[in-house]
Amino acid sequence: MDKIKTIKGTHDILPEFSHNWQNLEKTIHDSAKLFGYKEIRTPIIEQAKLFNRGIGEGTDIVSKEMYSWLDRDEKAIALRPEMTASVVRSFIQHNLGSQTPLQRLYYMGPSFRRERPQKGRQRQFHQFGVEAIGSNNPEQDAEVIILAWEILSKSGINNLELKLSSIGSDDCRNKYKNALIKFLEPHKNKLTDVSRERLKHNPLRILDTKNEEEINILKAAPIIGDFYTNEDREHFENLQKYLNAVSIPFTLDPLLVRGLDYYTQTTFEIISNDIGAQDALLGGGRYNGLIRSLGGKDTPAVGFAAGMERILLATNNNENSGRKIQTIYIVCVEQDVLNSVQKIARELRALNFMVLTETLRRSMKAQMREANKCNADIAIIIGEQEKNDKTVQVKNLNDGSQQTIEQKNIFEHFKSLTL
Repeated sequence: MDKIKTIKGTHDILPEFSHNWQNLEKTIHDSAKLFGYKEIRTPIIEQAKLFNRGIGEGTDIVSKEMYSWLDRDEKAIALRPEMTASVVRSFIQHNLGSQTPLQRLYYMGPSFRRERPQKGRQRQFHQFGVEAIGSNNPEQDAEVIILAWEILSKSGINNLELKLSSIGSDDCRNKYKNALIKFLEPHKNKLTDVSRERLKHNPLRILDTKNEEEINILKAAPIIGDFYTNEDREHFENLQKYLNAVSIPFTLDPLLVRGLDYYTQTTFEIISNDIGAQDALLGGGRYNGLIRSLGGKDTPAVGFAAGMERILLATNNNENSGRKIQTIYIVCVEQDVLNSVQKIARELRALNFMVLTETLRRSMKAQMREANKCNADIAIIIGEQEKNDKTVQVKNLNDGSQQTIEQKNIFEHFKSLTL
């Protein structure tokens, strides 16, 4: 019989790697809490129209990559390809804006896109992100970027670079689109099929091209900054002042556009050279029109999303991040004292030690090999002599030292080690 394997573009997170994920998740939770953000969890499946309207039917995500189907009641259902639209749907549905004028939210979980799997990019991937809903001011943009920078820095990524831009308000962007179309029309025959299609529906997406010939053409393209309104320019200049005030370095990139239709004004990416060509770790921006487009009140918002797989690729110190919990292995070959073993194990776990007990009833030699294999720091040994004397041998597996402790004093002995 054939073995059943994972679907292409999905993978198991095995026990030897799961602690890396736990470290990153803890960094995200702890950092978001310090900034006053609260976690929100939304369903993996949503109505497909949420993403059709929220992300845009002309985007690659919706038109080519989204997993969607007709449910038994003929409703179009989709696996979420991203999570901002889901958070906004929840914000509207539960009227969160009435609870407080500013909602600071963060999320974490799997999303799905049917794209070509590659390093750091899978069909089931994991995202985290934040959404600040309610403020239209540049200091809110700065707060979101600072939080993103904090999380990546605390995750152990050193070579970070912030790319910053503004795609302006609706009025600015519409004028710029017309200028860009006028510029690109004479070069239409040199564009790829994808870019020619984008020229019809969303010419700003062409700025995100990876095609070398198109990149060279765009070097002479009009600059969006020439079309900013006074409000757009003031917003962007103030954002830069706030980032300079906290010493976060950035590079202005006028060609930086986000791949989703709902962005306005601020856009940004944080990249790292540690993961090669796929260098973007995190991206976001302001999306003042999204909540209105999904049926809510006209409400400003700004946020970011990050791929957790990519961050783990760029993290160099996952093994050493966080405080190491000491591991104790209780070696026991006397079956009639197993109840004492369980009591000892429970007391030591209460002191925040990781405690492993033997359940295969192997020989003492085999158990000691297992303790070393598990990288245990300490072995508590209970043999026939120890059973009779009501003692244990406590062996330090790092330096080989050993001492005899009365069973009744085990808790106090290890408690003194944690002080």
